[in-house]
Amino acid sequence: MATKLNSKNDTSFEDSLKELEDILAQLENPQIPLSELVDKYGRARECLDICRKRLESAELAVKKFSKNSFEDFSLEDDE
Repeated sequence: MATKLNSKNDTSFEDSLKELEDILAQLENPQIPLSELVDKYGRARECLDICRKRLESAELAVKKFSKNSFEDFSLEDDE
């Protein structure tokens, strides 16, 4: 069973994603009690929010790094 992560502020994207995947696998169990289902759903939403925030932060950092430089990532022909 997945354990809850300590804090939203120090949780990595990878840890949140792993916990989210674990929760989703557990939610596939048709025998899960409703109260546990609701708790797990709530935690899954928290993990999803953390993942989204980490992705947005990474996107902003990439944009910041590439703002002053232009890089051409065109593919070369292997022929």
